[in-house]
Amino acid sequence: MKEIIHAASMSIFFIGENQRVTLKDIGSVDMIRKYAGEYGAEITSGVLASQFRCDGSDGYIAWLDDVLQIRETANANDMGIDYDFRVFSNPHEMKREIEEKNKKNNKARIVAGYCWEWPKKNRTKSNFHDIRIEEHDFGMSWNLDNTLTWAIDEKSFHEAGCIHTCQGLEFDYVGVIIGDDLRFEDGKVVTDHSKRAKTDQSLKGIKKLMKENPTEGEEIADKIIRNTYRTLMTRGQKGCYVYCTDKNLEYYLMSRLKRESLYREYRNGNMKVAESNKVD
Repeated sequence: MKEIIHAASMSIFFIGENQRVTLKDIGSVDMIRKYAGEYGAEITSGVLASQFRCDGSDGYIAWLDDVLQIRETANANDMGIDYDFRVFSNPHEMKREIEEKNKKNNKARIVAGYCWEWPKKNRTKSNFHDIRIEEHDFGMSWNLDNTLTWAIDEKSFHEAGCIHTCQGLEFDYVGVIIGDDLRFEDGKVVTDHSKRAKTDQSLKGIKKLMKENPTEGEEIADKIIRNTYRTLMTRGQKGCYVYCTDKNLEYYLMSRLKRESLYREYRNGNMKVAESNKVD
């Protein structure tokens, strides 16, 4: 980034700071300002006000940011559109619903947080279950060696994608398995990088950073985990179905969904009253 600013007469950066999902990812507004200042470059900032994720709903993404406690937003109780967001207590039920959606046009997939190991050996069939949720006798394989075709291969439905597989992709519906690295404790959404699988490269180097600067290390790991689930939960254009290994997080998401539903009923009721009071 520093070299680009130095070498070019004009540099244009598109920055999505909530897109950072690995320790190696670089690029921030502060970093640009720092290097631009070093070279005396003039900065002009702008905002991309519209996006196409989640059926173009800025409201759902803002609601999700508030729910995951990434940032407080005005959409604490409002997704803004009729987005199909559901929370399941049983992963089998979630998978069945996603499978039904997938039968229509092969545009539904299941993804998961990187809390389960990804062994490289003996993985040739999807009946090798890397992801195990013992209390429900549930198992799924991570996607096999078909990373490039996983999103479109009809046979790959029974394989779960991870953040590295699905970032940049989108489906009509996505099912998300949230692992133990994201929980709800004492009224807060908390992260735990120690629950990440050892084979996950997203946080490679975090232990060293923790020793050198524990506060910075915790902050970065926290952001990466929240950003990861934000990314996973915005892969569905029409809907997102969620299963949480942490029951408290499940109850919290259900409570937020109920609040959103009540708010929508209240809002629609007021709109009907307003319509009936119009004078011809």
